[in-house]
Amino acid sequence: MEFATFTERAAAIEAEPADLEIADRVRALLEESAAGGSSDERGNGDRVADELEILARFVQGRIFPAWDSTTLDIGPSSCYEAIARAAGTNVGPADVEDRLAELGEIGEVAASYEYGGQQGLGAFTESADGADEDALTVREVDRTLRDLAAADGDGSADRKIDILFGLFNRCASEEARYLARLVLSEMRIGVGEGTVRDAIAAAFDVPTERVERALQVSNDYGRVARVARDDGREGLDAMDLEVGRPVQAMLAQTGTVTDALEEWSEAAVEWKYDGARVQLHYDPGAGETDEPASETRVFSRNMEDVTEALPEVVEFAEERLDRPAILDGEVVAVDEEGSPLPFQEVLKRFRRKHDVAKAREDVTVKPVFFDCLHADGADLLESPLTDRHDRLVELLADGDDTDSAVDASDEIRGLSLLWQTDDPEEIEAIDADALEAGHEGIMLKDPDSTYSPGRRGKHWRKRKPDVETLDCVVTGAEWGEGRRATFLGTFELSVRTDDSGESLETVGKVATGITDETLADLSDLLEPHIAAEEGQEVELAPEVVFEVGYEEIQSSPTYSSGYALRFPRFQGVRHDKGPADADSIERLERLQGH
Repeated sequence: MEFATFTERAAAIEAEPADLEIADRVRALLEESAAGGSSDERGNGDRVADELEILARFVQGRIFPAWDSTTLDIGPSSCYEAIARAAGTNVGPADVEDRLAELGEIGEVAASYEYGGQQGLGAFTESADGADEDALTVREVDRTLRDLAAADGDGSADRKIDILFGLFNRCASEEARYLARLVLSEMRIGVGEGTVRDAIAAAFDVPTERVERALQVSNDYGRVARVARDDGREGLDAMDLEVGRPVQAMLAQTGTVTDALEEWSEAAVEWKYDGARVQLHYDPGAGETDEPASETRVFSRNMEDVTEALPEVVEFAEERLDRPAILDGEVVAVDEEGSPLPFQEVLKRFRRKHDVAKAREDVTVKPVFFDCLHADGADLLESPLTDRHDRLVELLADGDDTDSAVDASDEIRGLSLLWQTDDPEEIEAIDADALEAGHEGIMLKDPDSTYSPGRRGKHWRKRKPDVETLDCVVTGAEWGEGRRATFLGTFELSVRTDDSGESLETVGKVATGITDETLADLSDLLEPHIAAEEGQEVELAPEVVFEVGYEEIQSSPTYSSGYALRFPRFQGVRHDKGPADADSIERLERLQGH
């Protein structure tokens, strides 16, 4: 498929106001691409995804599968430079930025230029049927962007711009619109994950629930689309978890003990740690000389590979595991006595890419695992929580100690404490013990619940202390004054109104609880995401999430959400979360109602 054809379909999808019509157009796009050819090979033997796989990702604004943490690693300024170079000698990056401030959206800016490298100069050739043989294809765009992502080392920044310039130089204006959006992860044509799921089911006549399950275990919309096309329901049902390929974490809602016991009769109770979510993948290898050695990978909640930053978790796996496993848990920062430290200390390790040994000396972390998704070749997603925890105990037990009963040594050996009870007073006592130990509180879980990757259902509930916080997307800021004139401050906060985090509404501003040192760090973090400026006010692309404490949620016409946070206070940056993980307006409504 020519890239121009894809952009025509994307424009039609974007113009649709209704979800059903959008899903139908995505279905038609997948059906159209189904005959676009199967996988082929590069000259070096690397597999190239077929057209259907590519389109299932492109339509969501993705280049790589959701589980793959590979990025293009090219910022807005580099994209602006590539557009300017392709647009002609009289256009510079500053002109592109000025036009962005005027038009407000990078796709509109890119489409406003004419790119003359291949057009109107007789530089293209036509086939016998009149087709432009030099036209960009979907596969070529995918392959070129992957080459761009792979560029590294000295001079890689310039090489990335050169590669991107080459693509823009061959674009028509409408192609440039969607190329720019794709490069900057700003496709935003109204297509979410559920839309693509339903479109795959409709296009290839397979049950939606089977597509959903395949997506849960693979986290790859392109691959699921291809399997649905080639092998139907049987192929989807044969898809399993793979050690080394992360899946989305199951999430929790806030809830009360009363609600939990009314719905479940009894609850599984765990301590809630003030740590960062991790998913451990361990493959011991076959143990033979001609087989690979054991491999351990650690992934963050956002499925970013953080293995190198957390050698303690790798050592834990090598010492305690002897069979393939995928474990869900958290890493907690601890002091010399083993007592938990604040969440911000953990993040110092997650973001460390260099001199990890020094960082390890400064901040010690330990893993605590509470769930088992896969063990010794068997997927456990459909098993009840209690069975999964029993399997976890077996994996982490010392010697012949396979007793699944709660033991004080469990937490020390990396196993989350677990109680099962229908007694509210016992739950209150467990909560008090957790707080006394320096943790956040407790988790309440349905003992019979299965593991649903990426779902925030009612089967897991977090109960926190009375002081409540919200995770808000930072969508704006203001330059400071006086000694803070070079720093961003007074940050605008927003909550999401959809599952993807693309639709946001403001809920307030925060400026307190921030030291000068923290303000400098926040400015460094946020400046690359500046989308527009007017005077002291700055518009930020929705990329960074703040944890914000507050005294009360009030109804207010001041902010677009209809709510305002009273006395908001900065608690920290949630580096482990993106906009899709931020709190929703529905949660604000529930909290305000309480």
